[in-house]
Amino acid sequence: MRVISGKARGKKLISLEGLNTRPTLDRVKEALFNIIQFNVENKNILDLFAGSGALGIEALSRGAKTATFCDNSYDAIKVIKSNIENTKNEDKSIVINKDYSLALNSLSKQNKKFDIIFLDPPYRTDFGIKSLETIIKLNMLAEDGTIILETDDEKREKEIENIRGIEVFDKRKYGKVMLIFIRKE
Repeated sequence: MRVISGKARGKKLISLEGLNTRPTLDRVKEALFNIIQFNVENKNILDLFAGSGALGIEALSRGAKTATFCDNSYDAIKVIKSNIENTKNEDKSIVINKDYSLALNSLSKQNKKFDIIFLDPPYRTDFGIKSLETIIKLNMLAEDGTIILETDDEKREKEIENIRGIEVFDKRKYGKVMLIFIRKE
């Protein structure tokens, strides 16, 4: 796994060992950033379910203003901090070791809003839908912001369409992986 473009281009990122974390494949990450490439600079990013932090770090490498990384796993947090240090992004990064719902509530109390939110929850859970509902309820998405949900379950799109106040404006499939692009209605 590596940083694809920007100031940290080519830097290798470490990832967690084992089956509990599934990093976004480089080809999917590259496709994702080709889609949003003109919307990253000077933006505030939330990388929820961050794992290795690869998505937030890629955004920082491409000129994002800040990235907030959240993961429940202490081992993931150690990997994220190491990757942030390796790519020299300590001054633009906030790392939170909490359950996603506690992290979202804490960030909301600080009146945080994000321009881009990456949701890459563990597959076969409803964390993606629940976090999406919480983000909308707490009004954490900036006015012209985008949420990008990564899933391998095609049923998720129908569940997302039932959430009030949002719309799916794009979706892309890469093998089993689907990226769903969401904005406020």
